[in-house]
Amino acid sequence: MLKKVMKRLKKEEKGFTLIELLAVIVILAVIAVIAVPLIGKIIDNTKKDADVATAQQLYDAARLYVTGELDGDFNGKSVTFKNLVDAGYIASNTSLPSTKAQLNDTSSVVTFNATGELQSVALNGKSYTAAQIKDGKAPATTATPTAT
Repeated sequence: MLKKVMKRLKKEEKGFTLIELLAVIVILAVIAVIAVPLIGKIIDNTKKDADVATAQQLYDAARLYVTGELDGDFNGKSVTFKNLVDAGYIASNTSLPSTKAQLNDTSSVVTFNATGELQSVALNGKSYTAAQIKDGKAPATTATPTAT
């Protein structure tokens, strides 16, 4: 009998115990609970920044349009998406990266103030200031606490 016990103890056992497997699962669950909200926030911020980049493209196209078609008279001008498409300065299928919605002909507008500087860019109702366009970043949103 002692021989059998010694033989069983010397035998190499392969594989993991149930406790080891459960410990790994718990560790992975904790990592997932931490990582998933952070990744979601990164994706949301990236979509907002992509919308600002689209607004920058519309602004650049409007500057080219005013220079080429309106003899460089920026003062108090508003250039619609339709103006830019009709003149060939931007593609008609341009869309917002965040929603995949195609830009509206009349509600997507670049507005210059009386001194000829950029005032704002509106994309399907979302408005961006000159500072946001030049900075290239969407406005920071503050996190609201959620009830648990």
